[in-house]
Amino acid sequence: MPNFRSNGKILLTGEYAVLDGAKALALPTRLGQELEVSELDEKNILFWKSTGFDGETWFSSRFQINNGSFQMVTTPADSPEKKEIAKQLQKILQSAYRQNPAKFDSSFSIETRLEFNRKWGLGSSSTLINNISQWLDIDPFSLLKESFGGSGYDIAAARNDHPITFQITKNGPVSLAADFNPDFKDSLFFVYLNRKQNSREAIAHYRNQNLEHLHKLVEKISGLTESIISSESLQEFELLVQAHETLISKAIALPKIKQQLFPDYPGCIKSLGGWGGDFILATGQEEEQQYFRKKGYETIFDYSDLIL
Repeated sequence: MPNFRSNGKILLTGEYAVLDGAKALALPTRLGQELEVSELDEKNILFWKSTGFDGETWFSSRFQINNGSFQMVTTPADSPEKKEIAKQLQKILQSAYRQNPAKFDSSFSIETRLEFNRKWGLGSSSTLINNISQWLDIDPFSLLKESFGGSGYDIAAARNDHPITFQITKNGPVSLAADFNPDFKDSLFFVYLNRKQNSREAIAHYRNQNLEHLHKLVEKISGLTESIISSESLQEFELLVQAHETLISKAIALPKIKQQLFPDYPGCIKSLGGWGGDFILATGQEEEQQYFRKKGYETIFDYSDLIL
């Protein structure tokens, strides 16, 4: 049975600004998602099952395929969230069909297996898009554009086993290998904030910048990305991270996460992705990790345990 796998992602630099051409640093994670395909004897049927990192089935649906239309034969009825997931999957499959209709001459059973908690924001959507694209031999960036949207950095991370820079150019997305393997990575760790953040307000503030400010921000973030990649000491890295936090804080009109939640933390803290949710990056050792555990943040990864 064909089996496909994609890596999850951490966006270390360039959040928000990556959408407007800033160079970002993306880190593929050791945790990802698998997709397994088997053919069915039935005609024009696609059965879908999604299992979580705990082995439990959290979503399943059955589709009847008819000339590019994927009609849900069985619809999840236990929650509005799962109904919405079914509609999103239907949209993805129909977009995929348009790129390679011949692939759907057979009927299939698809099973996906997440290696991380889907609440963590490590790329359950991007790993799915990339796995489907591998299976059907289609362009993942086009499939992303027609489904979830976004810059595409997460797709680039899903397809690589090393840190990358990602940038949207006039010729399309460009990802390149980044030589980011700092000597001080033992002093870096990730903390899950146990919450999701509605980023609409932050995005609205970001979009309200005038073009001159936006161009300057993109240029500065790109420069900081390059400097962070080449930083030679933890102290230099922390200074660059703080400068990055200051720029984004001003652009989205939100306080830094350290100022908001951890003002007494002795080390450096950086938001990752959409501010206020999912993971943060922090600097320090075991003693600093205990700071977060005492505040109830139990999901903590050392840098090398999470990042490829």
